[in-house]
Amino acid sequence: MQARADAIVDDEELPVDPEVIQAEELLLEGTSMGGARPKAVVEDDQGLWIAKFNRFDDKWNYARIEHAMLLLARACGLTTAESKVVPVGGRDVLLIKRFDREKTKAGYLRARMVSALTLLKTDDSVQFREKWSYVLLVEELRRVSAEPKKDAAELFRRMCFNALISNTDDHPRNHAIIAKAQDWKLSPAYDLVPMPQPSVERRDLAMICGDQGRVANAANLLSQTARFLLSDDEANSIVDAMKERVKGTWYEVARSVGVSEKDCERIEGAFAYPGFDLEQVQPAGN
Repeated sequence: MQARADAIVDDEELPVDPEVIQAEELLLEGTSMGGARPKAVVEDDQGLWIAKFNRFDDKWNYARIEHAMLLLARACGLTTAESKVVPVGGRDVLLIKRFDREKTKAGYLRARMVSALTLLKTDDSVQFREKWSYVLLVEELRRVSAEPKKDAAELFRRMCFNALISNTDDHPRNHAIIAKAQDWKLSPAYDLVPMPQPSVERRDLAMICGDQGRVANAANLLSQTARFLLSDDEANSIVDAMKERVKGTWYEVARSVGVSEKDCERIEGAFAYPGFDLEQVQPAGN
């Protein structure tokens, strides 16, 4: 049975939902973990989860939308982190399963994990952005991965997916490799969020994705397919199929996990934007 908590306000006893208190406490604790969103580590019978909270100044329900993007990515053939949305004190909280921890009878086993920031020997600072690159990252990934062809193709799909949902938060800290035993491989995808933008002709990713720099269009994504160990036909097929899947199903996926109609209208412009199919003739700035 859940305990009740009471607050004294103006000399009157008013019931307070303990889940609300817990949500407030987790929100405050979560602000110290770093990153753009408040978060905390929680545990249930299945293991450890990262709890990500909506902020008071959010324009839409980030918890449900990020959950929807992880499901959409999986439908597009990506390997993603397990996620779910739970209500806590009347608020939606996104839970992301920690794939770097394995629950055993003796406790938690910790997997080795290295971010792309370390692989690329770079930094978060703006002056190091020339090394923020999918093209450079796939070279490093092929060097360390136990299955280089598989992981290179997976990274290509993630790059395409980020372009198709206008995810500008695809910086090197949001990519990683993991080793639960001896072999290294690309970690499951995480932090996939749509970012609607005013421009319909050109949008950029956080990382360089081809000959035109950070330009998030099909021509640029396809300009370095050999680096990803893909033939031109294989790469074109991936791009075409993913574009149709994202364009045709994002709304259905979002609504299926409780994203409101109003929030769908707010993020609609993020998906398969018109400029994705345009050739960029001007040089791209880094």
